[in-house]
Amino acid sequence: MERAGSGAGRLSRAVHALRALGSAVLVTALYYVAPLDWGVGVGAVAVLVGALVVFGWLLAWQLGSIARAPYPWLRAMEALAIAVPLFLVLFSAGYFLLAHDVPGSFSEPLTRTASLYFTISVFVTVGFGDIVPTSEAARALTSVQMIVDLIVLAVLGKAVLGAVRMGLRRRSAESGSGPEPGPGPADLP
Repeated sequence: MERAGSGAGRLSRAVHALRALGSAVLVTALYYVAPLDWGVGVGAVAVLVGALVVFGWLLAWQLGSIARAPYPWLRAMEALAIAVPLFLVLFSAGYFLLAHDVPGSFSEPLTRTASLYFTISVFVTVGFGDIVPTSEAARALTSVQMIVDLIVLAVLGKAVLGAVRMGLRRRSAESGSGPEPGPGPADLP
């Protein structure tokens, strides 16, 4: 097993960090170039629901990869760097479509950046009040995001931590060193 201060361990951390950063940048870039000109309707709702199902599948797959990874904490960082931006851009796209299809749905017109900003402010707080939903549809979508935010934060946190613990136990059993204590710097390569 690599030692925490070894060159291979530093390289492994750097690779994981770069992949995490690259994933977040890629998801965000795809949001900015995606053709979001098809308006809101049954099709848009179906796409959002389908995307959330794909998000759930991706999350389940990521959890399995964390548990099997040689360095579960680093793999968890990568998984979160994919899952959180993907979740945020899904709702950002929904807000963007709604704002353009039903003008007046928000207190101001939403660009892609304003939609992403609004989504993030709802995700990490309950909004700043500078952009607010004003139509019933916008309030409903924002309410759905708030509820799903709570679920995602609770489930994602518990699931990722559980997968990391499972991976650490598996790694410990393979090395024959007995159970490892909770996460800490020694868990990094």
